This record gives sequence, C-alpha cells and structure tokens, in this order.
Amino acid sequence: MTSGMQSAALLTIRTMDEDTRAKRHFAEELNNLKQRLAAMGRLVEERMRLAIRALIDRDVSATRTVIDGDREIDHLQVEIDESCFTLLALHQPVAVDLRSIVAAVKINSDLERVGDLAVNIAEATQRYLSHPPMKTLVDIQRMADLAQAMLHDALDSFVTQSVAAAQSVLNRDDALDELKMEVFREFLSYMLADARTIAAALNLILVSRHLERVGDHATNIAEDVIFIVSAQDVRHVAVAREVTS
Repeated sequence: MTSGMQSAALLTIRTMDEDTRAKRHFAEELNNLKQRLAAMGRLVEERMRLAIRALIDRDVSATRTVIDGDREIDHLQVEIDESCFTLLALHQPVAVDLRSIVAAVKINSDLERVGDLAVNIAEATQRYLSHPPMKTLVDIQRMADLAQAMLHDALDSFVTQSVAAAQSVLNRDDALDELKMEVFREFLSYMLADARTIAAALNLILVSRHLERVGDHATNIAEDVIFIVSAQDVRHVAVAREVTS
C-alpha cells in the first residue's frame, strides 16, 4: 500500500471515529434533555398537588410555597429551551430525533404554563380563604384528581413513548370539560340563592377553569408524544378517532 493510500485510509478511519463520537455525544445530550424535561414535569406535578391541597385543607402557607416556587420552574424552562436550540443548531437532527426536540420545546412550554396555573389556583385560594367556607369541595376535588391524572399520564407517555398512554389522555378531556360545567352550574346556583357567596364562588369557578386548562395542556403533551412516536399530527382530529401506532 502506498503512503497516499495509507493516508487516505487513516483519514477515513479518523472521520468514522469522529462521526461515531459525535453520534454518541448527541444521543447522550438528547437523553439528558429528556431526563431534564421529565424532572420539570415532576416539579410541576408537585406544585399542582400542593396548590390543590392548599385549597382543600385551607392552608395559606402552602399557597405561598406554590407562588414562591414559580421562579424555579421559569428558570428550568429557559435552560431546557436553550438545550433544545443548541441540539438543533449543532447536530441538525432528522426524523424521530428532530421530532423529539421540536416536541420537547412545546412540552416545555406546556409545563411552564401548568406551573403558572398552579400559581393562579394558589392566588384564587388565597382570595377564597378570606371568606367563610361554602361547602365540601367534592366536585373541585374530582376535577383536580382527573386533571392531575391526565397530566401524570401524559408525562408518563412521554417517558415511555407510549401512543396508547397518550391516547388515553386525549380520551378523558371531554370528561374534564363536563366536570367544569357541573362546577359552574353548582356555584352559580349558590350565587343566585345568596349574594353573600358571590365572591367565594367566583374564585372557585376560577379554580375550575384553571384545572380545565391543566387538562388542555396535558392533552397538548399527549398529542406531542403521538407526533414523536408516530409522526402523526392529531391536533384538531376528533378524539374518538384512534391514532395508529
């Protein structure tokens, strides 16, 4: 083998080694991104649980913890977005990797909004707690349980890349909407019967609206998971229509 051929062979080997290292580095960074996004999801879930517990238990100190903790979620959102943009710029991914990063940006935004909704619930709770309690908040608790289950399952579908789990989230959205209407009708009847309940009831109606929005964001996350795994955009598609895996 001539020296020129040897040099070419060495260059080819070196290029292949560099390409392998680059692919390994990208895979590690993408996995790290997914782990950080999952960690943000767990943090947001905890904030939402605390906000609801503050309402049910009439715990003012817990509302302050939720409100003060919003800065941490905002900081994480910025960090995760920067990681996504760096991966896109440096590695120019394609196919499922590209879909994963684009979806991560969207999921990151949805999680930040759920964190904001937890703050909104905490603030509405503070206002509500300045009034005498109206009743046992059974329907609000039912809404909260459903919204939190949808969020948890949406995040779990992202971790497991399960289309079936994501679809199950989409299938529950109508039930959450129906519960919101039940809560609205219930507290409207209280306000019509006794004007002294208006201020308290309005804040509970606001809580129900925030919980319905949590379900919407969980649905968004589930739709993004389906997009990652199946390359199908199911936004605006009827929920009753099952996606194919």
